[in-house]
Amino acid sequence: MWSDVVDIRDFYETRLGLMARHLLRRRIRQMWPDLGGLTVLGLGYASPFLRQFTGEAGRVIALMPAPQGVLHWPQEGPNLTALVEETDLPLPDASMDRVLLAHAVECSEHLRDMLKEAWRVMAGNGRLLVIAPNRRGIWARTDRTPFGSGHPFSPPQLSRLMRDNGFTPVQVGRALYLPPTTSRWLIGSAQTIERVGERWFQRFAGAVLIEARKEIYAVRPSLRKKIAPRRPVLVSLPQVARPL
Repeated sequence: MWSDVVDIRDFYETRLGLMARHLLRRRIRQMWPDLGGLTVLGLGYASPFLRQFTGEAGRVIALMPAPQGVLHWPQEGPNLTALVEETDLPLPDASMDRVLLAHAVECSEHLRDMLKEAWRVMAGNGRLLVIAPNRRGIWARTDRTPFGSGHPFSPPQLSRLMRDNGFTPVQVGRALYLPPTTSRWLIGSAQTIERVGERWFQRFAGAVLIEARKEIYAVRPSLRKKIAPRRPVLVSLPQVARPL
């Protein structure tokens, strides 16, 4: 079930949401250090994490699924967002170098078809980065944030999902060791909590990030073209005369 785009936007405008945005942006930048001149697509609600690439990448666009809703982004300048069906993206084949899925895989009711579309629009050397709630994390256990909606994943589950849909996992990251709290003291200590969590408590991170490359040569069952079932046809056989 998709979270409403207004609810997600309102969360990222809170003190906790601003810190979560900062921590996730930092992790994304560590995994994608240089996107100079590349085309970048954000699918789901990825706009909080795309701004850092707008002055660097050759082109940045954000597509928001119809059940989630759409908001104008960025607030300043021309709109870079569009409302789409996640199973039918209005983009040419192999047109995007990087695809970022945020607040998407845990919500989609057509997950495999959405990943199939992401695979289609990615260039041959493209990379996919998925952000999803961690099944073991505290963030997935409360509905006060968008990470408490939908279906959370463990890192092995997310890796298996990638392999089953035409991608090869490259690296796994984690973020959001800060509890989803309104405490000013804890939010102010988020950087320290993040460093401690990265070293000692990785399995309890609030979010899992997995980067995967497009697998071109392997044919996955979910990506094969479905063959229409054969219909039976009646064939008349020659009559054989019976002996008298």
